[in-house]
Amino acid sequence: MRAIFAVLLLSVFVSSTTSQPLNLMPMPASVQMKTGQFVIDASFSVGIIGRGDPRLQRAVELFLDNLRRQTGMPRLDMRLTDAAQARLLVHVELAGKAVQELGEDESYSLEISPAGAKLDAATPLGMMRGLQTFLQLVHTTSDGFAVPAVAIQDKPRFPWRGLMIDVGRHFIPLDVLKRNLDGMAAVKLNVFHWHLSENQGFRVESKKFPKLHEMGSDGLYYTQDQVRELIAYARDRGIRVVPEFDMPGHSTAWFVGYPELASGPGPYQIERKWGIFDPAMDPTQERTYKFLDGFIGEMAKLFPDQYFHIGGDEVNGKQWDANPNIQRFMRAHGLKNNQDLQAYFNTRVQKIVSKHGKTMVGWDEILRPDLPKDIVVQSWRGQDSLAAAAKQGYRGLLSFGYYVDLNWPASQHYAVDPISGAAANLSPEEKQRILGGEACMWSEYVSPENIDSRIWPRTAAIAERLWSAQDMTDINSMYQRLEAVSRWLDGLGLTHNSSYEPMLHRIVGSNNISVLRSFTDVVEPVKDYTREEIATVEATSLSPLNRVIDAARPESATARRFADLVDALIAGRADPDAESEIKEWLTRWHDNQTSLQPLENQSFLLKEIVPLSQDLSAVATAGLQALEYLDRGARAPDAWATQQFALLEQAQKPKAQLLLMVAPPVLKLIEASSGQKAPPPHK
Repeated sequence: MRAIFAVLLLSVFVSSTTSQPLNLMPMPASVQMKTGQFVIDASFSVGIIGRGDPRLQRAVELFLDNLRRQTGMPRLDMRLTDAAQARLLVHVELAGKAVQELGEDESYSLEISPAGAKLDAATPLGMMRGLQTFLQLVHTTSDGFAVPAVAIQDKPRFPWRGLMIDVGRHFIPLDVLKRNLDGMAAVKLNVFHWHLSENQGFRVESKKFPKLHEMGSDGLYYTQDQVRELIAYARDRGIRVVPEFDMPGHSTAWFVGYPELASGPGPYQIERKWGIFDPAMDPTQERTYKFLDGFIGEMAKLFPDQYFHIGGDEVNGKQWDANPNIQRFMRAHGLKNNQDLQAYFNTRVQKIVSKHGKTMVGWDEILRPDLPKDIVVQSWRGQDSLAAAAKQGYRGLLSFGYYVDLNWPASQHYAVDPISGAAANLSPEEKQRILGGEACMWSEYVSPENIDSRIWPRTAAIAERLWSAQDMTDINSMYQRLEAVSRWLDGLGLTHNSSYEPMLHRIVGSNNISVLRSFTDVVEPVKDYTREEIATVEATSLSPLNRVIDAARPESATARRFADLVDALIAGRADPDAESEIKEWLTRWHDNQTSLQPLENQSFLLKEIVPLSQDLSAVATAGLQALEYLDRGARAPDAWATQQFALLEQAQKPKAQLLLMVAPPVLKLIEASSGQKAPPPHK
């Protein structure tokens, strides 16, 4: 297997007969190229041999719809037919579970020859994964659309591969969630973790406790029929839906309608700001557990999945400390601190969850040895915490390193593996307790307009980390395939690319966006939690998300390409046109501020980026000067280098909560031309 991967990576997955890269993501476990290609034309048809699972036909119908869209031939007579006449024969051995389960077989084999194709799978889930691989193989040739002749054997590395979307802080409409489910299915993610309650909103209709959604949602919630609709939509794509209702903290929205649940006196209102707030459920009152029994029972019937997430994170305990009744309860029950009190709460809630036939999931904070071993711990703290849970006999999920809201580059997420760090030293039995992981999209700074761009395409790299072999780590290969997958996701209706220009049009206030785009193409939002830390005006859930930072991509493909060119030039391995391309970019950025100036007075949204636009022009000038020194083979003067180092240090500081991503490679040009390393930045 290692030899196969080495050959594939070295050849960049190129077929000798098609000269087309196999832009598959996640990369299958085994790929063997054959001779020729299978042409897709009007005679294309699919036949099914398998048990009577209604999802089989629906999966093929979805596959054919996507294939028609992908080929741009909506009237093409692609159809389901009998097995004897099928060009693609699908064989499924077993019917799927009535409710999709953790660990169901998702393996498949795909054999493609010029004469036809055959997909074998043990279950409908494996069939769905194999059909997505087939779609990724489709490409344009001189003879029409085709897929290369290939033999693929594939199965996932981890059984739990998820995406969490927080709809509590900002409500995300059902149609947006559906298209993201399509994206999840495309890259073989299989768990949609639906974070449904927060301080800023309670998002599900409760018929038993209607004031939850009536008073805690601003009218923005999902009806129970809509929940069922989404669950059915996800099931047809092989995706489980796991609900999360955060408790005992992150729960202010619960208390707007039911203040008696809280540990402090009301009244309460929906929080508008971000952060960790004091309100928390009262763990000492029996009425709390009676309420939760009724609520969890209602939601357990609505959500069929085995797993039920209770949150459990970030309880600061201030209301508990200030409540004399709670303090008396703690003393009477020998609870030494707030962690003990929360453990008491979690134990009570776990019994309620279990009573209603579900398995409890929670964040790191729920981990205590007095909880049953069947719970699942989701780690935002990292592999050390994940390993500690596994050693104690608990199953776990990794989300540390997969927070896509932090605007990390895909390569940084790709480098994080659930079985690394302390987890790498676990015994084989303990490693089996690590179920996989989830990408997390917390929603402080997303709207229906830009959420796709914060999730995709980077989440595809996380999907590969959770599906493919652990030694699949080639960054260049990943980015090459990620670019292709990004375009493919466009075709499925994701808006991570298509929303970009409309946002720029609004910012400029006219159709002339080329100048602004030259700027936004090379900036990125600040990383981690810096946006909040450096904000001059505190953001709230009512703040408009219409600034340049909200339109700029989390990762600049232009800046990455420019950095690669600079690295190759400095290393002496650049192709003959590389320097010309570098100069072309630098010249464009040098002139951009002059072109942007006439637009600044016509849009208030442009004013905040003027200092950074000026930095871009100055940085580009420094880069052009450095290239001149390199071309002449002359060492740049020390005084000039000192001046440019100071300029670059300032240019790399965030402005308008944005980062100028071409500054670091220009700094490398200055270092190369001067023979000096830049001094450490001033604190």
